[in-house]
Amino acid sequence: MDRIPRLLQQVTFRRFWTAQTISYLGDQVSTIALPLTAVLALNASAAEMGFLGALASLPNLLFALHVGGFVDRHGHLRRTMVWCDLGRAAVLVTVPIAYALDALTLSHLWVVAFATGTLAMLFNVSSNSMFAAVVKREDYVQGTSLTRGSFSFSWVAGPGLGGMLVQVLSAPLALVADVLSFLGSAFLLKTVDAEEPPPQKERSGSHIKDGLRFVNRTPVLRAKFIGGGLLNFFYTVYFTLFLLFIARELKLTPGMIGVALGLGAVGALLGSFVTGRVTRRVGIGPTFLLGSLLFPGALALVPFATDHTWVAFGLVVAAELVSGMGLMLCDIAGSSIQQALTPDRFRSRVQGAYLGLINGVRTVGALVAGGLGTLIGLRPALWFAVIGGVLSCLPLLLAPVFRMRELPEQAE
Repeated sequence: MDRIPRLLQQVTFRRFWTAQTISYLGDQVSTIALPLTAVLALNASAAEMGFLGALASLPNLLFALHVGGFVDRHGHLRRTMVWCDLGRAAVLVTVPIAYALDALTLSHLWVVAFATGTLAMLFNVSSNSMFAAVVKREDYVQGTSLTRGSFSFSWVAGPGLGGMLVQVLSAPLALVADVLSFLGSAFLLKTVDAEEPPPQKERSGSHIKDGLRFVNRTPVLRAKFIGGGLLNFFYTVYFTLFLLFIARELKLTPGMIGVALGLGAVGALLGSFVTGRVTRRVGIGPTFLLGSLLFPGALALVPFATDHTWVAFGLVVAAELVSGMGLMLCDIAGSSIQQALTPDRFRSRVQGAYLGLINGVRTVGALVAGGLGTLIGLRPALWFAVIGGVLSCLPLLLAPVFRMRELPEQAE
């Protein structure tokens, strides 16, 4: 932790990190503003909500592996990130415009979800490679804690902020704030001055195969990817139905939803503060495992809730608070392990594999959520997601993660 102030005093890193944080926050505001637009403005069904969630994550399944190779070969990382931010702003602004003209449709939202998902995936792969240009190797762990910490924090704070904006502005108009966030991120990135890593010259197919081979022959990374894929699948099932469940069955208002999710950011903030301390006390591997259990396990409080509004509100708040803390323990520790194991030349390929093989399962999870919500009901489907999420830590238990007290040496 002693080097974090020094990193934040470096103008280049500070601008890069701030732009990343703003862009990530914008992504997560969209994750609640778009679905709530579908629910509140267009009265979407469970199946239609599942399709919307699937389209948002489908680009990871279709393109992420190839994008990792593309980024390694062509470079221009900062320019790519700027254009991704500007593109998302341009696409999202069409929603409030269409709403104001009484021309908004579900098909429009589906196109927006797919386009913004594609640009977010390209931004994240480029950002992961740009990290090596901005942060010195001896600062990787601390830089990772900051960048992944802001990413994880956005997962909790963004939906909460989005819920409050929906309450104040209405769901479609809340996306105007999202548009401004992407414009601010693009402006900051334009001012980042760093020497980018040189483009690699291998063929695209070689890039993809090398990235997958590297992950497969590294036991801890392999377990992290399998466990993370399962966790992403079950969490997507959960979150796709979560808003529908608490809005329609628990009768929480958009304001209460925003406050509950916003208070989850407090848990994430606490998690970011204590991760270093927990890691020093029990080790990096056990911290990763603890977070992998807390993050999905705390969500059991939501399907446990009754339809008594204030009791339900309290349980949702508690679930988000503890889950947010677990998310930070899991993501900061897990990402630090991945950064330590991965050589610079594999960074984009491994990140592309991560997005393709892990986030890609969100597409399947969203479709499964729509089917389960329709066939067995929202509450049983949420229980299915929570139990599956807890069991997703089994691959980590079978790998040498629990015995890992310090960050591992770089794998070759």
